[in-house]
Amino acid sequence: MSLPASRRHFLQLAGVGLVAAGSGLPGLGQAQPAAAPATGPVLLNFNECPYGPSPAAQQAARDSIAGSGRYQFALAGQVRDAFVAQAGIPADHVRLYPGSSEPLNRAALLWTGQQAALVVADPTFETLGEMAAARGAHVQKVPLRADGAHDLRAMVAAAHAQATGLIYVCNPNNPTGSISPPAELAWLLANKPSSTRVLVDEAYLQYSDQPSLIAQVARRDDLIVLRTFSKLYGMAGLRLGVAAAHPERLRELASLGENPLPVPALAAALASLQDPQLIAQRRLQNAKARQTTIAWLGKRGFSCVPSEANCFVVDVRRDGNAFAKAMADNGVVIGRSWPIWPQRVRVTVGTEEEMAAFRQVFAKVAGIPA
Repeated sequence: MSLPASRRHFLQLAGVGLVAAGSGLPGLGQAQPAAAPATGPVLLNFNECPYGPSPAAQQAARDSIAGSGRYQFALAGQVRDAFVAQAGIPADHVRLYPGSSEPLNRAALLWTGQQAALVVADPTFETLGEMAAARGAHVQKVPLRADGAHDLRAMVAAAHAQATGLIYVCNPNNPTGSISPPAELAWLLANKPSSTRVLVDEAYLQYSDQPSLIAQVARRDDLIVLRTFSKLYGMAGLRLGVAAAHPERLRELASLGENPLPVPALAAALASLQDPQLIAQRRLQNAKARQTTIAWLGKRGFSCVPSEANCFVVDVRRDGNAFAKAMADNGVVIGRSWPIWPQRVRVTVGTEEEMAAFRQVFAKVAGIPA
């Protein structure tokens, strides 16, 4: 099966950056995190955490290998119990998956179709819309507000205008990192069609001070909240995610099949949940590197959508995809543009050293003083 066009483009662009590695900037490898190749390109394109799993999580994953010949269902239960203790919800309202993309895809299969539309922001993470469209569902895209927030009132109006199975809210949003305020989310839940389910994707929430909606799944049967260990916890390649919802919604998700979870991912997740300093530490590291770069861009006339995640969108004032290719040709691989914003590109927030490299190459490609 071929990849969706957006994913193919991402991978092609990453390939361009790998080819360009040999012509990267002098000295860029000197201060890279241990997980990054010393002589490779700076990868700011997939919203990965540049620090990888925490040291404790890495050790736990290594220690788990010897026992990985068995399924370790008890370890999965420990991860679930640690998660629900922090989230303050019953254990039967949580199910673990190998990444949050799996329950996201299942939601499209279950709750959208020819008679059940999907309402999403534009731009936002596209996989759910691509899955729903493949099922014949109408995908209603609602442009973001000027401040980057979801236009939730327009999304509710769109859901009332046609039979809608699902409203998707990514908060903070991908690609922008922008926030939809709690009062607006409360309004959405109070005013949406009663038969429409709401899926809130909180993959980037830990980078923000935004409150989670996860506690509300204990009081509602029409809300699904997704969380992941891929982003702030640095486990994108290990794959572990969480779906939180009413037990009946979780049974519907499980009706599409289940498999045991990867043991090293479970071990790393448990160690991450048991580290009381990790979220605050990484949130601060990310905010510092992000804000420094956004301020630098702003002083040079390049506007960014306000972000509270490990990514941001910058208006490069020219064809975004061509700009991204030029960046990759110079050893810094960034994200792409979106059809609604052809002159804006997404940039993942890396380490301070990686963002310094980004600024150096951006200045060169844009033809501005560094």
